[in-house]
Amino acid sequence: MALAVALSRGLDGLAAPPVTVEVHLANGLPGVTLVGLPDTEVREARDRVRAAIINSGFEFPARRLTINLAPADLPKESGRFDLPIALGILAASGQIPAGALAAHEFAGELSLSGELRPVRGALAMALQAAGDGRRFVLPGASASEAALSGSSGILAADSLLAVCAHLAGTTHLSPPATVDRQIPAIFPDLADVRGQSQARRALEIAAAGRHSLLMVGPPGAGKSMLAARLPGLLPPLTDQEARESAAVLSLVGQFDPARYAERPWRSPHHTASAAALVGGGNPPRPGEISLAHHGVLFLDELPEFDRKVLETLREPLESGRIHIARAARQAEFPAGFQLVAAMNPCPCGYHGEARCQCTPDQVARYRGKLSGPLVDRIDLVIEVPALPTEALAGKADGESSAAVRWRVEAAWARQLARQGKANARLTTQEIDAGCQPDAAGAALLHQAAARLGLSARAWHRLLKVARSIADLGASDIIGAPHIAEAIHYRRFARD
Repeated sequence: MALAVALSRGLDGLAAPPVTVEVHLANGLPGVTLVGLPDTEVREARDRVRAAIINSGFEFPARRLTINLAPADLPKESGRFDLPIALGILAASGQIPAGALAAHEFAGELSLSGELRPVRGALAMALQAAGDGRRFVLPGASASEAALSGSSGILAADSLLAVCAHLAGTTHLSPPATVDRQIPAIFPDLADVRGQSQARRALEIAAAGRHSLLMVGPPGAGKSMLAARLPGLLPPLTDQEARESAAVLSLVGQFDPARYAERPWRSPHHTASAAALVGGGNPPRPGEISLAHHGVLFLDELPEFDRKVLETLREPLESGRIHIARAARQAEFPAGFQLVAAMNPCPCGYHGEARCQCTPDQVARYRGKLSGPLVDRIDLVIEVPALPTEALAGKADGESSAAVRWRVEAAWARQLARQGKANARLTTQEIDAGCQPDAAGAALLHQAAARLGLSARAWHRLLKVARSIADLGASDIIGAPHIAEAIHYRRFARD
């Protein structure tokens, strides 16, 4: 009898817990038994591994094989365990040195020919494995992604045969090629937008404080065009933010190393389900709000989304995280997204014009698709009117994204120096400490609260927006003009 052990990693949310692959060879009728809560993809590894071993020039042992994936209570999914299973079989049968396995961790899906294919979650696994002193062997594309973790122990392999040669000491695997992203991300320029000075100003404030924004206007007014230009106004991602964003995208196989450190932009269709938007499934996977972590989530035609789907956004908008609980599994994913939404003012879209045939009840029902608690969590709500003919015929004469981004970065630097985070992420205690207006501003705020019936949440969000407006003006003091402008951006929320 022979026993071999190979090390790998699973995925549990963003965590990558270690998985021990134990392979036991015993006398008896030939067969393969796979235990340890494997899903269908993992159970099918028996056939992939058998073909890969034979086509790589090794012998598949004609004995009874028992393969255990420990811990037994952690569900195992995807083809990432093909490589450690194959190596465990070869080590248990004496075809490669078993002692060399202990210094490495392995993950990779095998083709029938023995070639290695990329796996999801390589960056998340590498971040968890960093510092354990072992080398991590991955397929070439996955290794390039994992190298973004900063670990020097990543090795790239293209086949099972190459990994076996490395373990036998005849050849050595090399670290992956580093990802060199020299071309900066190119986002649409704000200079292309004609008119819409109020919307451009609101977009600048939203970028400066990472505030959520809702634009209301008729079809063709430029709402989607404006939203698409928001990522180009935001400051560059920090190294930590870039790794966090890439790790989430890696979990669903959507990470592109050539776009590393680029602000995510997600725009799901209004038919998206709750699981698609906030995450779910078994095992739980991140949804659009997590894939937009440190980036922008754009929801066009907001009232056309199912109301129950929209209500799932309420908690993540406050906390910046989403906790998914199922009967057998729980997972938590980051959801530090910036929400930008657009909607028509009425079902036909032309409210207030002669061609609009919508009744007041129809308009009320249409706007009522957005609950008060959800709208209360949106910092800026603006009207985007249709452009007059003169503006359409004229040339675009607004500022470029680069000019606006310069002011946004200056405001962002003031926030980091003062509180270490964006204004939109301030807690109640931090608002009390850093967002109190002067006497004139406080008087105006109290008048507005009494007249508009602001909730406690709306009060605090108004103060955070006013703080961002003051930061854009390089003012340490929140004055009455800052409060007045912030009040203006909550008009639709109280209509």
